[in-house]
Amino acid sequence: MLRRLEVNGNPFIGVFCAANEDLLLLDRAVPKPAVRSIAEALEATPVQTNIAHSAVIGSLVAMNSNGILTSPFVEEDEVEAVGGPVYPLPHRLSAVGNNVLCNDRGAVVHPGYDDDALAFISDALGVPAVRGTVAGVRTVGAVAVATNKGVLCHPHARPAEMEVLEKALGVPVAITTANYGSPLVGACMVANSKGAVVGSKTTPIELGRIEEGLGYF
Repeated sequence: MLRRLEVNGNPFIGVFCAANEDLLLLDRAVPKPAVRSIAEALEATPVQTNIAHSAVIGSLVAMNSNGILTSPFVEEDEVEAVGGPVYPLPHRLSAVGNNVLCNDRGAVVHPGYDDDALAFISDALGVPAVRGTVAGVRTVGAVAVATNKGVLCHPHARPAEMEVLEKALGVPVAITTANYGSPLVGACMVANSKGAVVGSKTTPIELGRIEEGLGYF
């Protein structure tokens, strides 16, 4: 299922949400009707919380079916609210949602993560992890979104970068924009293999690319 939505007037849905196949994390300030709409589209159980006292959950969390990687500044009560296996990443690049792109097959991460961080990410998510960029951008999670069916990324992604994504994540890779031309694809939407919710400014042409790229047929 594919839906368009905004949260408190903001079409950058992916900044406030993170999801895997079964769990949807949202900021506490997301209105209940929006929570229900997003949860229905993704067929996921919603949990409203904050991460590191922040609303930008999508920027601070990277998750797949094996683990939930978070900023090292996450609080204990926030971990308890999330439930499941939560792994705070001990690294200066703390916005892991922006810096880690993952699904249940693999992860592509910011090139600034050292070997110890790379091993931690791999162990936490239970998948191989490699360094990469998208359109030369190191914050791969902000400019791409990955599910177990496909990857959508920044329209200026280079063929070699797309090849790394496809090999690491094990699914087809396509390019698109969202929210009427924004290349920040990861910030514009939240998705899993069952559905996606994209920003309200996303055009019909962009919706078609998203639907095709993530295999929603």
